[in-house]
Amino acid sequence: MGEKLRKTIEWINVGDFGGVSRMVDQTLIPYEYKHVEIKTLEEMYDAIKTMIVRGAPAIGIAGAHGVALGAIELFKKHQHFENFKKELLKKCEYLNSSRPTAVNLRWAIDEQIKVINADDGNILRLCKSLIQNAVTLENQDVDINKSIGKHGAAIIPRGATILTHCNAGALATVAYGTALGVVRSAFEKDNTIRVFADETRPRQQGAKITTFELLMDGIPTTLLTDGMCSYFMSKGEIDVVVVGADRIAGNGDTANKIGTCTLAVCAKYYNVPFYIAAPRSTIDFNILDGSQIPIELRDEEEVTHINGQRICAEGVSVINPSFDVTPNELIAGIITEYGIFKPYELRDTFERLGR
Repeated sequence: MGEKLRKTIEWINVGDFGGVSRMVDQTLIPYEYKHVEIKTLEEMYDAIKTMIVRGAPAIGIAGAHGVALGAIELFKKHQHFENFKKELLKKCEYLNSSRPTAVNLRWAIDEQIKVINADDGNILRLCKSLIQNAVTLENQDVDINKSIGKHGAAIIPRGATILTHCNAGALATVAYGTALGVVRSAFEKDNTIRVFADETRPRQQGAKITTFELLMDGIPTTLLTDGMCSYFMSKGEIDVVVVGADRIAGNGDTANKIGTCTLAVCAKYYNVPFYIAAPRSTIDFNILDGSQIPIELRDEEEVTHINGQRICAEGVSVINPSFDVTPNELIAGIITEYGIFKPYELRDTFERLGR
């Protein structure tokens, strides 16, 4: 897909100074593949909030682009550097509040804040530095995903059937993907592998987005409803589970799309290895375990409606957590750009690497 379609999100320079963030509108897939241009920080907030852009790594890059857009806006209003900086830092915190669970958003905004704090007072130079840093992070994401894919492919058995959940592919990143990066890398070595993709209720990212991506790449894909995993595991028809992540705690507990923990429990029972694929930026060493990960609660209409049509009785109560947390003891390994590690190895490993 990375070769056939444009980047999911990309900075486009406009004139000598300025630009827009061009991204795929993921609310339209699979019916339409369309790019939209985001021109202000406020528009970026809405794009993240409404899931025009989604997937933890892609949200992170959207955050970096958003800070650059905010700086360009403020450049037109402020001549005094300290006022400019103060207002821009407020906008950074506003942007970070758009979605609470994916730590990549906070990480990318913090990378931009480092640039803001390092400047000694030239507003134009700072704006250009923020744009360049956003582009650097964007390009690095592609290389990171390919490294994750290379490491992950090593643990995929020949002829395997891989189960994945939600979408951790090219459309959840700048390009190539994390969990689907593993699939792509494995398929390049062995075109006999196939994929089972969970539909991923309530927003159906697996049905709408993962199947779209994989079929574009010619990778054999079978769509399952979320409750079918134990049936196929019991029949020995799933060899490995690989999913993405929105935040990984210091002990390896992992938040991912709701329903992920169910897969992990079933995989443990049926002795199917369960892996997380995620970049270092998804690991949050500021929290000790999964109980500290904030879980986003989304609108009840995501559950009560499909494609705008109500599917249940009026007045039914709804609770709609967007993520769940998989305990570290259910995870066989966490696939990162630096290699594959046991959950309990993360803190010591990355401290040793200085990462």
